[in-house]
Amino acid sequence: MQQSICEATTRTTLRRMGYNSRRPHRVPLISTTNRKKMLQFAQAHQNWTVEDWKNFAWSDESRFLLRHSDGRVRIWRKQNENMDPSCLVTTVQAGGGGVMVWGMFSWHTLGPLVPIGHRINATAYLSIVSDHVHPFMTTMYPSFDGYFQQDNAIISNWFLEHDNEFTVLKWPPQSPDLNPIEHLWDVVEQELRALDVASHKSPSTARCYPINMGQHS
Repeated sequence: MQQSICEATTRTTLRRMGYNSRRPHRVPLISTTNRKKMLQFAQAHQNWTVEDWKNFAWSDESRFLLRHSDGRVRIWRKQNENMDPSCLVTTVQAGGGGVMVWGMFSWHTLGPLVPIGHRINATAYLSIVSDHVHPFMTTMYPSFDGYFQQDNAIISNWFLEHDNEFTVLKWPPQSPDLNPIEHLWDVVEQELRALDVASHKSPSTARCYPINMGQHS
């Protein structure tokens, strides 16, 4: 004989068992092979000092939504299960609509923030590298001891032609969590969300503000 249970009873029972309704952590969807490569990279650099990392320039592309939908997902889990695989929601890099940008930075300064109208292909990336990466690296590292991080782009010939000026870091694929530029993207995301909230509060005075990621004095 089947019996129905109301939602309130289910919630109460789950709480008594130690579960709470929480949002799942969003993590990149990474293959087993690339997980191993990420671990190998971390182990190879685990003894590097801050002085070592000062010679690195980090880069990435990211897409930002100018208007945000809720899209909330809630799960039932216990307090210590926040990173349990069954309690996570996977994400895909640069998914969804919005504006896409490419940027770079180093320990010493912020680099250029370049708007792009589509996903970067080899031609567009070559233009970015020659117009922005090359002058940044030669200016910040005049002794040619700089390292440039990028997501395994397919213009290796250009980098080989300039390997006497800086070194391209061998980077494991699908590794956004290893790249400190993700923290800068978080700041940009927070600023955009703040502007989004402000525009909803005052629609008559809503404006679009440029986000400057240029060099600071």
